[in-house]
Amino acid sequence: MSDYSALQTEIEAEIAAAQDLATLDAVRVSALGKTGRISGLLKTLGALPPEDRKATGAAINAVRDQVQSALDARKDVLEAEHLTKRLERERVDLSLPSAPRPKGGVHPTMQVMDEMIAIFADMGFEVAEGPDIEDDFHNFTALNFPEKHPAREMHDTFFFHPNEGGIRKLLRTHTSPVQIRTMISGKPPFRLIVPGRVFRNDSDQTHTPMFHQIEGLVIDKTIHMGHLKWVFDTFIARFFETDKVITQFRPHHFPFTEPSAEMDVRYTRNGNELKIGDGDKWMEILGSGMVHPNVLTACGIDPNAYQGFAFGMGVDRLAMLKYGVPDLRDMFAADTRWLNHYGFSGFSAPNNASGLS
Repeated sequence: MSDYSALQTEIEAEIAAAQDLATLDAVRVSALGKTGRISGLLKTLGALPPEDRKATGAAINAVRDQVQSALDARKDVLEAEHLTKRLERERVDLSLPSAPRPKGGVHPTMQVMDEMIAIFADMGFEVAEGPDIEDDFHNFTALNFPEKHPAREMHDTFFFHPNEGGIRKLLRTHTSPVQIRTMISGKPPFRLIVPGRVFRNDSDQTHTPMFHQIEGLVIDKTIHMGHLKWVFDTFIARFFETDKVITQFRPHHFPFTEPSAEMDVRYTRNGNELKIGDGDKWMEILGSGMVHPNVLTACGIDPNAYQGFAFGMGVDRLAMLKYGVPDLRDMFAADTRWLNHYGFSGFSAPNNASGLS
């Protein structure tokens, strides 16, 4: 049996002399690789007499194990030295500002919706919600839309394909169906607002196929147009945060109200700045009217005992007026630059005590 101590001593000296991990790996390959010095010795075992193979193989394996242990120990030392040098070289300056993090914000539409809810809640209105997908009865028939009314046609309403029974569902064109569901499932009096998304087949600078509305409903035994006007004047003054509110009603037609009216408010424009309350120009803000007796009847309410008013306004449009947004389509473009400019902090919920804006 040959003595391999000289080879072991030679390789261990090379390991101890390695000053970096790359040099150490080169020593490992030269000793234990497929064509390495120790691996070459193992390949010679087949040429030995059978009686010598076991002892010679054991001696070579012992050298291999010693070399592997020396390699592992030196590797641990070199890795520790490398880490120490790196830590010394890559110091963290704790006085530097942290890397910027993208932060979210409240979308102007949601901000304005929260502002409107806060104002109406202060006047005793409850919030009601309902499904986006509706049927013809709740969206049209119960609201006194005639059979051939243009709003039922495809150019205004998004219809689904008919089901097996031939019934076509639709995307609600207003949040009024929630008022119908509330009146059918409950008993008067009612005082509620219905915020939510609505859908109409329309798109330009001031219209989008999906937008947001808040509609309101008040039903009781002694409700009249005077209550309607007070609610609107109070809302406009609080929403635009001004004491100067001059409004007017113009006769209009809605199938679900009689009489029906649109409400205008005085305003002035200076360049791109719009101010509510001053000036000699009129701007339409919302639609309203006294609930039609046919609507009350469809909901199981006696129109001879109860009456009330309903109204509706566009949340996105009011956001444009209050915060100077020039194009409604930008509100749905998902442009982070636009959102960073017009967005609001999520830590300041609107309330009437500390201010809405």
